[in-house]
Amino acid sequence: MSLESFNSIFEKELLEEMKVHGKFMSLKQGDIILDVDETIRIIPVILSGTVKVSRVDEHGNELLLYYVSPHESCAMTFTCCMQQVGSEIRAVAEDDVELLGIPTERMEQWMRVYPTWNSFVMKTIRARFNELLKTIDQIAFQKLDERLIHYLKDKSAATNTTLINLSHSKIAIDLASSREVISRLLKKLEQDKKVILYRNQIKLLREL
Repeated sequence: MSLESFNSIFEKELLEEMKVHGKFMSLKQGDIILDVDETIRIIPVILSGTVKVSRVDEHGNELLLYYVSPHESCAMTFTCCMQQVGSEIRAVAEDDVELLGIPTERMEQWMRVYPTWNSFVMKTIRARFNELLKTIDQIAFQKLDERLIHYLKDKSAATNTTLINLSHSKIAIDLASSREVISRLLKKLEQDKKVILYRNQIKLLREL
């Protein structure tokens, strides 16, 4: 794994420190990177693949918050790290993921020393905050069929493909709905020629 793609993002000196102190990690699809209440020991900087970040209630029900793509990190790990509290989210590899784990003790030091790291952290927090606002707006003001369309578009953008590997049950979990309702809405989208449904796959069409 290489950090060459970060040359335009971080100072040379910071990249050298990242190589020295960071830990390269490879994860398989479905691996839990961080779970609720776990102590956060690393800040994940994604090199390849996509990570899904969800909120989980006491009954195990999940609500999708946002995706983390290459060259990004998870804002919730930043805030929990700074407050020294356990994780409030679950982060799962949506596909095979490679990441660089930055020890949490380096975060505050690098924010003081490296302007690009400080900018990276602030931009990440702002971007994730905006995504959370969008999620709240969708739940509060949009019907489930509209939320489903946004969900499919976000998933397509996060994975950079219009062919999404997802079961109806998985979508239902992410949208806090039931499989039967999601299947009915997807069938309607197919009838409207906005998607094509396969077994555990959904093809997004241009009309969506």
